Amino acid sequence: MDPTQEKHTKEVDIYRDTWIRFLGYANEVGEAFRALVPVSAVWATYAVASVYVSADALDKGKKAALVHGDNPGKTIQVAVAVVDTFVWQALASVVIPGFTINRMCAGSLYLLGRTTRLPLSVRKWTTTAIGLSTIPFIIHPIDRGVDFLLDSSLRKVYGHSAGEGLDK
Repeated sequence: MDPTQEKHTKEVDIYRDTWIRFLGYANEVGEAFRALVPVSAVWATYAVASVYVSADALDKGKKAALVHGDNPGKTIQVAVAVVDTFVWQALASVVIPGFTINRMCAGSLYLLGRTTRLPLSVRKWTTTAIGLSTIPFIIHPIDRGVDFLLDSSLRKVYGHSAGEGLDK
């Protein structure tokens, strides 16, 4: 098959290839705005990102079930797909980036308070801008780090590798 035709026939993964994937970044945006919004709003962004992670994991489980049909070991393969996707997404989309942006914003707010005479509202907006601008720079290093972490640990248990396409 011609490579251009192959690209056109490839199935679209709505959790990886459409705007829906940006829901996985909700908590990073929430953390960037933490200084300006109620904590409940930040937690709501974690709920959005967690729903995204869970939906992607269930989707990968359904796809694995279709691929394995009635073959022996189907249940294990489906469980591996769900667990691997959930753990990868939870770490790469929620836990590590949320912590990173939280600490980046907390540190910048602290430093701005100690080194400038800017009004608090300006410091908070500056912190938010720093947090938002940090997001694009942390995505790929975190993704690769989580691939390495899982390849070095959990994936050794069930023989799955990062080359099988787990990216936000």
